[in-house]
Amino acid sequence: MVGPGRPQIVLFGSSIVQFSFSHEGWGAILADIYARKADIILRGYSGWNSRRALEVLDKIFPKSLSEKTRLIFLGAPPVNEAKIREFLSGKFDKLGRTNESCRIYSEACIKLCREMDVKAIDLWTALQQRDDWLTACFTDGIHLSSEGSKIVVEEILRVLRLADWKPSLYWKSMPTEFSEDSPHDFVGPNGKTVNVSEISVHGKIQWD
Repeated sequence: MVGPGRPQIVLFGSSIVQFSFSHEGWGAILADIYARKADIILRGYSGWNSRRALEVLDKIFPKSLSEKTRLIFLGAPPVNEAKIREFLSGKFDKLGRTNESCRIYSEACIKLCREMDVKAIDLWTALQQRDDWLTACFTDGIHLSSEGSKIVVEEILRVLRLADWKPSLYWKSMPTEFSEDSPHDFVGPNGKTVNVSEISVHGKIQWD
């Protein structure tokens, strides 16, 4: 661990998590948004299912988790079946995942989260709100493109903004590391120092 302790946001899952820093992915976007506020920790394992993940759960998340630990479940996103067939042509005889099977799985998981009072995001529905989701949201029919990832980030930020968690994990409500004024700050034309720790103008999107 380096520097002062920051809140940690752990991304845990299969390939959609592992690849979340590729193609301007949702993990990379979150790391940019939460710069100087929280550390985004990637724990994605391509090809895994929930049974495989349970085998290492205690190694990823210690049993002594803080009472302030919060969970957000990301439901299964939809898929572009035609694009999957194109991508897997000659590799597999049978399509292993369909959009309908994703819907059934997603609805079951979202229902369970509600029963357990765990915040959940219905990605299967959220991505399909976009008219061109079939062509815009995927790299290979399953994994998310930059456009698909933006939808994921929007949904995560919405949950964090509306959650009544104390302390808040919504990025605009979190303190910025080393944001205090310093005599070593940039000096403006008027001879006064300028604190730029809260300025974020480089991004293409101004996130809510």
